[in-house]
Amino acid sequence: MAGEAPLAGLRVLEFAGLAPGPFAGVLLADAGANVLRIDRAVPGKTHTAGKQGPLTPDMLARFKSSIAVNLKSPSGIALIKELAKTADVIIDPFRPGVLEKLGLGPEVLGAINPRIIYGRMTGFRRDGRYAAMAGHDINYLAVSGALSLLGRDGEKPHPPWNILADFAGGGAVLFQGVLMAVIARQRTGKGQVVEANMVDGAAYLASFPRMALKTPLGDHGRGRNQLDGGCPFYDTYETRDGRYMSVGALEPQFYSVLVAGLGLASHPWADESRRNDRATWPDMRAAFEAAFKAKTRAEWEAVFDGTDACCTPVLEFPELESQVGREGDQRPVVTLRDTPMLAVDRKATSPAWQGQGPGVQGDGYEGSPLGAGQGGEEALEKWFGLKRGRGYDVENGGLVVSKRKAKL
Repeated sequence: MAGEAPLAGLRVLEFAGLAPGPFAGVLLADAGANVLRIDRAVPGKTHTAGKQGPLTPDMLARFKSSIAVNLKSPSGIALIKELAKTADVIIDPFRPGVLEKLGLGPEVLGAINPRIIYGRMTGFRRDGRYAAMAGHDINYLAVSGALSLLGRDGEKPHPPWNILADFAGGGAVLFQGVLMAVIARQRTGKGQVVEANMVDGAAYLASFPRMALKTPLGDHGRGRNQLDGGCPFYDTYETRDGRYMSVGALEPQFYSVLVAGLGLASHPWADESRRNDRATWPDMRAAFEAAFKAKTRAEWEAVFDGTDACCTPVLEFPELESQVGREGDQRPVVTLRDTPMLAVDRKATSPAWQGQGPGVQGDGYEGSPLGAGQGGEEALEKWFGLKRGRGYDVENGGLVVSKRKAKL
């Protein structure tokens, strides 16, 4: 029988932000951590147990709870310090110096709780020429060098949504750093500051392509290499019904299966020994394009499913949502058999999951909106032993430390 989730019992205070910070938080929450999001106070709103305040733009909120705190109030700051006494992790998503100005920097909270892990993330490097500047995913990719690798031959560099810097180079890297700090704390007994930035994260993810720039694998310029769209047997092709198939037949034995399935085995370049002759690539690409256009995607799936041609359909997200139980179901990022992530029994007690459809798998295609203050009072009592009037009160739309503080 599976046990508790791997991070069960870990207490995380996540200051509300957008994209990378919440992504780090949801990775921790998916793994069983108790994540309490700190939202801004909403004047005129009092958040009582079970009630939901205004929805926030953050959709990465599954398994989290929220409290709205008036951080402009000394009592609001005092409440955060009270929670930090027994918290394990802080997630700071702000530009450098924001929490320090509020008196909630790592030196202050680390003195309150030497075991606390202070995870903070910025877009640009804290010690670089852009440190004081605003930016977004495309800017971090640009100065990391990664953006220069992305795009077709003859076209301008093109960013892949905000997947690469915000989420992979930012949120996921911060999550990794926090986990390393948790492991180190088991040995040292002390927490530490974990600093991530999206420039270094994106650059690190691009390590292999950068190394390849000085080898035949990647020295032909953007969009003209084997793995970036320059190679006809590593690319995507439109089908008769306007959909697409992906091709990745790099090895000779896979290439042979591909050209046979396409009905192109009679071409001179169909011999596996000639597949890397770049002089043949224009004719090869034209033949591939014409072949794929002759059938629908479903017809090509019937040809290549179950083969080693490395040829698969380019599935779109609406399709994935309808294929629960096959490729389409939302699964954890990694499977731990004894201590599973996304544990089903946690869903019933997750404020952001309440009212959603059946089953954790499949529901991940919808955002999990969490209202400011939703589920927060229950979380404060369960995780920190605080109750309204005994530890905190509500003032000007936000929670503040109570004059009748609970004994922790």
